[in-house]
Amino acid sequence: MKKDTILILDFGSQYTQLIARRIRELKVFSIIESCNISLDKIKKIKPQGIILSGGPHSVYEKSAPLLKGAILQLGVPILGICYGMQILVKTLKGDVGETKKREYGKAEMYIDNHQDLFFSLPAKITSWMSHTDQVLKVPSGFRLLAHTLNTKFAAIGNEKKKIYGVQFHPEVVHTDLGLQIISNFIFRIANCFATWQLEDFVSEKIEEIRKKVGKDNVICGLSGGVDSSTAAVLLSKAIGKKLKCIFVNNGVLRKNEVKNVINIFRDNFKLDLQYVDASKVFLNKLKGVFDPEKKRKIIGHEFIKVFEQAARKIKHVEFLVQGTLYPDVIESVSFFGGPTACIKSHHNVGGLPADMKLKLIEPFRQLFKDEVREIAKILGLPKAIINRHPFPGPGLAVRIIGEVTAGQLKILREAEAVLEGIIKKHDFYNDIWQAFCVLLPLKTVGVMGDKRTYEYIVAIRAVNSLDGMTADWSKIPHSVLGEISNSIINKVRGINRVVFDISSKPPATIEWE
Repeated sequence: MKKDTILILDFGSQYTQLIARRIRELKVFSIIESCNISLDKIKKIKPQGIILSGGPHSVYEKSAPLLKGAILQLGVPILGICYGMQILVKTLKGDVGETKKREYGKAEMYIDNHQDLFFSLPAKITSWMSHTDQVLKVPSGFRLLAHTLNTKFAAIGNEKKKIYGVQFHPEVVHTDLGLQIISNFIFRIANCFATWQLEDFVSEKIEEIRKKVGKDNVICGLSGGVDSSTAAVLLSKAIGKKLKCIFVNNGVLRKNEVKNVINIFRDNFKLDLQYVDASKVFLNKLKGVFDPEKKRKIIGHEFIKVFEQAARKIKHVEFLVQGTLYPDVIESVSFFGGPTACIKSHHNVGGLPADMKLKLIEPFRQLFKDEVREIAKILGLPKAIINRHPFPGPGLAVRIIGEVTAGQLKILREAEAVLEGIIKKHDFYNDIWQAFCVLLPLKTVGVMGDKRTYEYIVAIRAVNSLDGMTADWSKIPHSVLGEISNSIINKVRGINRVVFDISSKPPATIEWE
């Protein structure tokens, strides 16, 4: 049975990758390409349907990304979302203009037509809006499918040509039955079959890597996190002993990280693992550096330098494998040259020098964290690795606000160890997406043993998420928070105050830097 593909054209939305994720949840293969993609490339992909993402621009701006009219002549079902709908209307000679009342957040939406796109949905649903422009006049052949009190054309469609547009975002969880709307487009309109699964992805990647690598050796940057660990096991299955793993101690690792990684992968998995202690080099480079972007880039560049030095000791090395994920790419650079705004750089994708001698293998570059966890299960990795909380490439350097010093690292390592121990004791660890400490560059007055103290503040960050793109703070019981606070203050020298971060993503990010 053939594998149907939904092509998503990225116009710069931070939600673009969520569209891909929702489609994969429905067991249909999806890929993201720039809105500037050539017509020939689209024809080679042979998509069963095309989705136009949202974006931060207004269609009447001079710099606004355009939609190639020829795409609309391919006879492929199309769904435009937010900006995707507006550029669709503009391209088809409809009218788009600025709305008198900006619509952002939840809005009650009324369904005017229950065929096709809104099949089986109730008469009214809650939708998630994010726009200052709206469709004023629909193109010829289109009709109204849904509206809100503020937006007349909340959804439109040309059933004959199978071209649809929605002003709201069905891909986010805030839209009621959003997945059903996407499902209706994929299965009822684009006539896809649910044939894609991660087991197929694993098999295809193993074969792809074998062909790509040939007789050469591959170096894996193994950190012990779920991404690099899963990548290492996948590569091991693909090329066996040609995989050479290098574990770099960059000086900003968690407590007992070195010992645990060596024990798991060298002793238990029997991987060819070389340990490089470069902690002093990294810490020297970070002296006097306060800016988080500079810290990330310094660690990324130094990481590659250390790898290249280690690579020279191994013959016939051509490739470096990394566990780069979709959210890393989206938050670091404009995806595929598209108009997405940069949020922060990740060392996997933002810190690579132009003259790097090793070619990259990034098997998970288009996957989300939960998908990598599923692959880890398929490959037989232990639960201790599969369920491990995400850890940033720049490590504790971005959990220390300001300059990184050996003394602050010691304080933060101990605090994080206390936090992890308590949430594991209360069986919360596997229910929380990510929990960690942030050391603030502030000192406050406290009292310990009738003596005045002037010590650091540590912030506890704990969030729940599916894919790391959106997150909400974890509702840890007050009694457990109290135990965490008391234990950190009593056990960790240098901290006399603990606070709890209750920000969601967006508008905040998960990591503080």
